[in-house]
Amino acid sequence: MKSISVFCGANTGFDPDFSEIARSTGETLAKRSIRLVYGAGNIGLMGVIADAVLENGRQVLGVIPGFLKEKEVCHTGLTELIITQTMHKRKEIMAENSDGFIILPGGFGTLDEFFEILTWRQLRLHNKPIGLLNVNGFYDHLLAHVRKMWKEGFLKDSNLALVTVSDSLNDLLEKMALPANIAEEKWL
Repeated sequence: MKSISVFCGANTGFDPDFSEIARSTGETLAKRSIRLVYGAGNIGLMGVIADAVLENGRQVLGVIPGFLKEKEVCHTGLTELIITQTMHKRKEIMAENSDGFIILPGGFGTLDEFFEILTWRQLRLHNKPIGLLNVNGFYDHLLAHVRKMWKEGFLKDSNLALVTVSDSLNDLLEKMALPANIAEEKWL
């Protein structure tokens, strides 16, 4: 993979490990010469990961809607910046410029990005790997709910295999480098 989108919080959260994993993710991407694609924020985990990649001399593509740039949350030191009209166009451009996706802790926006890119994969609009980095069990409840959706008949077994989950960044990246599972044509 040459380029990975990372979806993560515009806040750092209360657990200092969240910032540490964002920094470590940025450093690891840089060491592997993987370009970071992200939402162009200069705050929260978004700012931490971008700074880590830039401090290690690697490329960062930020994609941000104009209305967020106007609120002065845009990172001004990026290698490349694309300004969009809408949040949807932001996700579309991020997806087009990425070979895979990693989800770190975050809020509603992070979940929105995660579920949209996951739904696109389920619909076979892409077959790029999606990795959920479950830092300190942050996504345990979400994963339990996904299993509940499967148990209740809203997801097939193959849907569960569309996301790679790990609490270790290196393990996650190794698993994401394996051939991706392909979504079944019939979803239910």
